[in-house]
Amino acid sequence: EYERGKKMSSRTLTAGDNKVTFKSFGVDLIGNLHLPEGFDENKKYKAIVGASPFPQVKEQVLGTYGPEMAKRGFVFLGFDYLGMGDSPALPGEFKQSRYMFRLIENTWDAVSYLGTLSFVDEIYGMGVCQGGSIIASASVTDHRIKKIAMVSGMMAADGFQWSDRDAANRLIAASNASKQKMFETGEPDYVAPFGLDDNQSREEHTELVASPMAGETYDYYGRDGVKGPQAVKNYTNMHIGDQAMESLISIGEAYADKIVQPSLILYSKSAWTSVCSTQFVEKLTSEHKVLTFDEFGHVDFYYKPDAVKAATDAVAEFFNE
Repeated sequence: EYERGKKMSSRTLTAGDNKVTFKSFGVDLIGNLHLPEGFDENKKYKAIVGASPFPQVKEQVLGTYGPEMAKRGFVFLGFDYLGMGDSPALPGEFKQSRYMFRLIENTWDAVSYLGTLSFVDEIYGMGVCQGGSIIASASVTDHRIKKIAMVSGMMAADGFQWSDRDAANRLIAASNASKQKMFETGEPDYVAPFGLDDNQSREEHTELVASPMAGETYDYYGRDGVKGPQAVKNYTNMHIGDQAMESLISIGEAYADKIVQPSLILYSKSAWTSVCSTQFVEKLTSEHKVLTFDEFGHVDFYYKPDAVKAATDAVAEFFNE
């Protein structure tokens, strides 16, 4: 069912969604390679490696953006990170584990995979939410990525995640305790990072979580959400308990002034997460373009047709410049 890396014969690929694998950390990561209509292996195409929001699998945002970018003439690779979705965890480790440093390395290996395809010309990176931070971080030292685009991105996450130091320290304490527990027991310790499990109703979640994003979060990820655990069978809101030890470290933000790639930053000024884009832009020294859409919220860019069209049109135009 899956075709692997360098051994792949492009004759097995057709327009639309193709299941592929590539090696990272010695295991096969599972991906969807979206190819444009009229795909011809003898032609050259611009390729995009996609990076998804936390804690998503490839069937969520990447499953929305992949076909849209293919419609616009691009090759688009969406994949499950190590330990997520259809991709395995490392031996002796546990699933539902998006460890930030590994996501960057997975992205580098995805770029290497795209580089083995004879029909791929330039390679670009596009990330949504945490995916924006992943792409920004990966691009610092991977100049095979020629341009980057970040949609509703969490690049400058320090101002968002560390604004309440007491809350950040509580998160660290819980994450440290989880790591110690897993080391001692050899068993996974799963938590609900957004205070959202797979069974809550919308009313239960919005009453429980005092966040301005609680409603829109539920509408996407919740039990009854458009891309929640009932709609996406290999997705769960439960996640490994120690991942915050890595996700609280914002590499792309710290090295923003070292990024050389032309960059597109697209976000909503009205979104609670807008600081993650504005503070990142302040640190960029490379050529960059900023687009804002006040009519959309943070999560709107994940799936709402008007927001997705605005984002994919802008990214396509930027990558074609």
